[in-house]
Amino acid sequence: MGQPEQHAEGAGPFTTRLTWQRAEGETVVWESRLARRRGVLSVRAPGDAAGRPSTAGPRSLRRLRRLNAIASGAFVTGGALFAAGAAISQFGSGDPLLSASVYFAGGLFFNTGGYVSLLQVLNAPRHAPGGGALVTADWRWWGYEPMRLDWLSTFVLFVGTLVFGVNLLDSFLRGLSVQQVNRLVWTPDMIGCVLFLISGHLAFAEICHRSLPCLRSRSLGWWVVAVNQFGSLLFMVSALAAFTRPSTGSLLNTGIANWGTLTGAVCFSVGGVLQLFERP
Repeated sequence: MGQPEQHAEGAGPFTTRLTWQRAEGETVVWESRLARRRGVLSVRAPGDAAGRPSTAGPRSLRRLRRLNAIASGAFVTGGALFAAGAAISQFGSGDPLLSASVYFAGGLFFNTGGYVSLLQVLNAPRHAPGGGALVTADWRWWGYEPMRLDWLSTFVLFVGTLVFGVNLLDSFLRGLSVQQVNRLVWTPDMIGCVLFLISGHLAFAEICHRSLPCLRSRSLGWWVVAVNQFGSLLFMVSALAAFTRPSTGSLLNTGIANWGTLTGAVCFSVGGVLQLFERP
């Protein structure tokens, strides 16, 4: 028997939703984010107006819940520490070493959240060609799948957290010239912000099944992406304001830099809380 005809949707070359019919007439819908976050397919019997969920096996669901809890907790904690670091800079003693230490601790949690997000993609259940069931492969710590939009989005996010790590490490350096500060601290900050924004755009494309963002106010996954993307935008505003003027040696706007980081970090913490509920 040949493979069932499939209808693919997505953004550009990426497939984020597949619809096909089983031999018995049931219509099966696989959506990338729902499958990897909640471990479900939608199955609609002939004549039914709505589909019923078809879940992955217990082993796979336990894996999804565990990974989701770790990623969610990491982003909540990392966001809280970033917000605390910005508050120390804005309202505290002004000790740059203290704020840099708090930022660095938050960055480690962001690194963890970014890597575990990638693990969620690599170890999520996948649909079996032709059958439609979700199956779980052996555990993987790494994989290269650039033609999967979810992999690309989480990989870019993870790389962004690593680039932020360079920025956070370099912020401990003292006695730098203005040019060195902008090259070693500000430039990695900007690159990290750009990568976060790209990752968020790709995540929107995965949910919307198209290149342009959409409004899906009833989708929890959409809210997770939207809140995090707003946080990334605030991080970008903060980074732009943190450029050091060569003529004066001062930041363009210290207040905007601190408040942008603080509010952006709160967004990531809120996104982490919302993500906690996006599970099987």
